[in-house]
This record gives sequence, C-alpha cells and structure tokens, in this order.
Amino acid sequence: MPLPDARPVTPAPATDKVLIRLEQVGRRYHVGDSEVVALADVSLEVRPEELVVVLGPSGSGKTTLLNMIGALDSPTEGRVVVAGQDITHASRKELFAFRRHGVSFVFQTFNLFPALTALENAEFGADVAERPDPRTVAVEMLERVGLGDRLGHFPHELSGGEQQRVGIARALASGNPILLADEPTGELDFQTGVQILELLHAHAHTGRAVVIVTHNREIARIADRVVEISSGRVVRVGPPEEGQVEISDLRW
Repeated sequence: MPLPDARPVTPAPATDKVLIRLEQVGRRYHVGDSEVVALADVSLEVRPEELVVVLGPSGSGKTTLLNMIGALDSPTEGRVVVAGQDITHASRKELFAFRRHGVSFVFQTFNLFPALTALENAEFGADVAERPDPRTVAVEMLERVGLGDRLGHFPHELSGGEQQRVGIARALASGNPILLADEPTGELDFQTGVQILELLHAHAHTGRAVVIVTHNREIARIADRVVEISSGRVVRVGPPEEGQVEISDLRW
C-alpha cells in the first residue's frame, strides 16, 4: 500500500539527480591534547528511490556520518550537499529550514516528547514539515506501524519497541525527501522489525531516499547499496555482497 503524500517532495535541482552528496568529508575532535578522527575522506552519493544501509561496528563512525547528512554536526573538512543545498557552511537559519523540510530522523534513543501522546508526537513531525491536515497524517502513520490502538498513550506508558515505532511514525509523517534512521529495528522484535523495514523500503521508493545505519548485516541484504565503514573510513560501497533479497527472506 503506498504511503500518503499530501505534500510534494522537494527534489534537488533538475540538473542534479543526487539527493545526498558528500565530498571528501572528514570530522575530527580534540579531546585534551589528543585528536580523534571520527570520519576521514568520506565521499558518497545517494539518489532518489535508493535505500542505502551504512554498515559497521559500534564506534566505526556510522552515526557521525548520519549526523553530517542531517546537519546535526559539521565537517571539519570536505563538502556536504543535501537535497540540492550546500549545508557545509550554512547559517543557523538556513539549517533550521533545512531540518524542517529536507530530512527526517529516526533516533536510536527515540527522542520522544514525554509530555505528548503518541499521536501528538507523530503529529509534531507532520506539523513541523507544514503538511496539510497533520493529525490525519499522524493517525495514518501510527496505524501503519501497528499503534492505531495506542494513540492516546504517553511515552512512559509504551514499551521500548512501541516508543521506537512512534519515532518512526513521526519521521514518516514529515514526508521529507530524505529519511535518516539510526538502528531503527534495534528495540523491535523480528516481526515488528520486518514491518518497519517494509515501511522504510516503500518510503524510499516514492521518490525519496532512506539511509539506515546499523550493525546488523542481515538488514544490509535488502539495500539497494551498502556502505561499509570501519574506523571512520568507507571500506566498501556496492550492492549486498550475496545479492539483494526480499524482506521476507530476512532472518535474525
């Protein structure tokens, strides 16, 4: 079943079919007298209708890479262009507008508003992105993640898996051209995880791009492309090593 799309996707300029472009991006931190290299010389392109899985162990730089794309962090070298906008040195005002209409996040730590119900949390995603009738969109997304009967519950009344699904519903409700997901199935049982991956897969193939960060190699099997990262460096970019499979073929 296709996802509702009340607000048209805002694509990159017609001459540029790339939604995400990183050019020799690096991120270094200074901790006391030491320099920590979180990312080094990362170049990557993601196009509309691609589901890309960034694969690597904990501490490899996966989340830092996601934060570069979503303008939650800035590179110390290189260039980041997302949805047709160079965000490398963008102003705070420009970044605020970009986050509203360019990207949506699924956070590993949920980041729900504790004083808002599941419905209000999901509605926030649609409202911030200025979608028409945000409540209707929010209800639709919560039903799609299997929480149609939990609309009035607050986060503390939900399990970890249910909170994660509210976060996913909020991201989907924005309708933004790029969705970034940090371990979106980490708190979910297998059956629910498969349901969420089906939603993300469908979302990508409505002209958007979805980037999933995970350490779960099984999830990488459904990707259009896999980006493997180790010690802050991209070590492989390409299709799944044993070929792309259907979501129904996954096991973990």
